[in-house]
Amino acid sequence: MNSGWWRLKDAKNQFSKVVEAAIHGEPQHVTRRGREVVVVVAADEYMRLEKFNPVSIPRFVDHLLALPKDDVEFERLPFITREVESN
Repeated sequence: MNSGWWRLKDAKNQFSKVVEAAIHGEPQHVTRRGREVVVVVAADEYMRLEKFNPVSIPRFVDHLLALPKDDVEFERLPFITREVESN
């Protein structure tokens, strides 16, 4: 396989090489039945990526709901209608 790509069987047999390459900053892709199933990365890279976990980033809706609520009444501008031509 190409450097950084392993069949599952080969990755099992040469796991120390997979780990060494990942530690040196080269993500190692493992395939099973021709499909990529996992990527092995160094622990520090995983921790860096984990910071960007979408679950920890507030959604826009959450941001809007967190805004202070003001119960003060406000004056609305008068609603002015206009004539519409119909055919």
